[in-house]
Amino acid sequence: MINGLIRKTRQAASDPVLRNWLWRRVTGGVRGPLAFTAHRPSYLKDYSATPASPPAPPIAFRSLTSPPPTGPIKLPLAGTILELKPGDETNVFSRTFDDIETLLALHRFAWVPLVAGGGNTASWVQALWDQWRKTFSEPDKSWAWHPYTATERVINILDLALNKGLPDPVDETLTLLARHANAIQGRLEYFGDHNTSNHLSNNGRGLYRLGLALGLEWAADTGAKILEEEAKRIFLPSGMLREGSSHYHFLLTRNYADAWLAARRHGRAEEGALRDITERALSVIPWLVLPGGLPIIGDASPDCPPEFLLGLTGAEIGWMRQLPKDDRAALSALIADVGPANAEALLADGWLRLRHGPWAGLWHTAPGGWSHSPGHGHQDAGGFELHFHDLPVFVDPGRGKYGENGEATHYRSSLVHNTLTIDGAESYPVNKPYYDDAFRRDIAGPPPEITGGGDEVVVVHQGFQRLKGVGALRRQWRFTENAMVLNDSLEGDGSHSLTRRLVTPLDAEAGAGGIILKGGNKTFHLNSPDTAPVVSKTTLWRAYGNGKPGYAIDFTDKATLPWSGEIRLEVL
Repeated sequence: MINGLIRKTRQAASDPVLRNWLWRRVTGGVRGPLAFTAHRPSYLKDYSATPASPPAPPIAFRSLTSPPPTGPIKLPLAGTILELKPGDETNVFSRTFDDIETLLALHRFAWVPLVAGGGNTASWVQALWDQWRKTFSEPDKSWAWHPYTATERVINILDLALNKGLPDPVDETLTLLARHANAIQGRLEYFGDHNTSNHLSNNGRGLYRLGLALGLEWAADTGAKILEEEAKRIFLPSGMLREGSSHYHFLLTRNYADAWLAARRHGRAEEGALRDITERALSVIPWLVLPGGLPIIGDASPDCPPEFLLGLTGAEIGWMRQLPKDDRAALSALIADVGPANAEALLADGWLRLRHGPWAGLWHTAPGGWSHSPGHGHQDAGGFELHFHDLPVFVDPGRGKYGENGEATHYRSSLVHNTLTIDGAESYPVNKPYYDDAFRRDIAGPPPEITGGGDEVVVVHQGFQRLKGVGALRRQWRFTENAMVLNDSLEGDGSHSLTRRLVTPLDAEAGAGGIILKGGNKTFHLNSPDTAPVVSKTTLWRAYGNGKPGYAIDFTDKATLPWSGEIRLEVL
């Protein structure tokens, strides 16, 4: 409690918007969120668990039947590769890691689908499962039994059972899996309508998969209800996940596709509803993928690398390839039948994809400007990713790990995105789940406006109005066959320091009158008639904990408002 109070005090000291809200809260200027019962969404008032429900699988599970491992294995965990030799399994769960997500991935058996084709996978699953249940077979409030972790663990084990069998002894494993259902249901990740993330929908998926596989009707019914109700909360009208992350949209699309396939296998009444949700989420995916690959907008999930989910584009790779043949065929047919989401609806939800000649770009600005909280978005209002043919030229840098300080906070900020900062301030304040829309508008103005078509994209927002003397920012991109011109204009008065930033995976060197970018047998010239750019090295995070070198290019001006500036990129 003391640590929490200290943390909140430090946050308030460094965040003037939070101090403003706290003062209004004390003086009655804003209201707090509505009262709620943690872990118990109102739509579940008529749903309850059956204590210690014994498993009664409708279909008998075959045994994994695997001898002890005789060779090493490399476990791909969040942020690291853990290499184990036979015998190392005895102490692996007592190890410590620099990143809690690495430990959670170990407890989730998240590595199982990532090495499913390995010849010694079954042996290591059995060995590690034996060790895990010796120590952690009784649910508690530790990280090992966190409801999201428990959900991921049972789904990874059930998926393995579909393809190879259930770890021995099968009866004991079934009993332990059934115990997971009660543990998940007892700690559902519901924290009010204002502060509930995608985790609750995944809790529902865990209950649903367990209920169907183990014959726990209460779990299947509860899971189905959660999945249907949470889809209304976490997906925007276009079908896009509200949390501001391209990778997480793929992840939640996979989750609902997984639940739909399970409903289809078991002939469930909710199969149609789950199919509809899956279709809407799938319809967004063609808009998110550019010719040079998937932009990592917002956070990358530690659950799996982004490329593991690219089968949702229709290719038989990654997760899609591991599905049973009938499931794979059904999902492939659904993907082929689903048309792209409505572009205007997607634009209203803050996403725009433009194709002009050899150029393709993806722009993201959260619908209200403020990155959704709770969520996985970054401070990227007015930012973009741009490809020339299949060559990424300017990219979103992603984020290497979670956290509320240091590098984790830095890579979530506007300071590393293809956007603009003023006096070091970000486009919008850091959001809090308890802020209401009226407070947000009062602090940072009306929602941003995004328009695009033909050879032009325009973004206008007033997120900087909280800074004295600063008005609306307008960013305009214009394209020709061999050039991009970015014009920025900023209303207001007074003198301010402005930095426009571009992040690139290409080699970047100072040249005559600007920067020379090289890569993929292409050469580009980048310059501004107003400002000399500065190049620095940075890291581009392509998956959780997996980065590669890149460059940040800063154009910094001491400007008197109103102000305008130009950046030009030309293909040489």
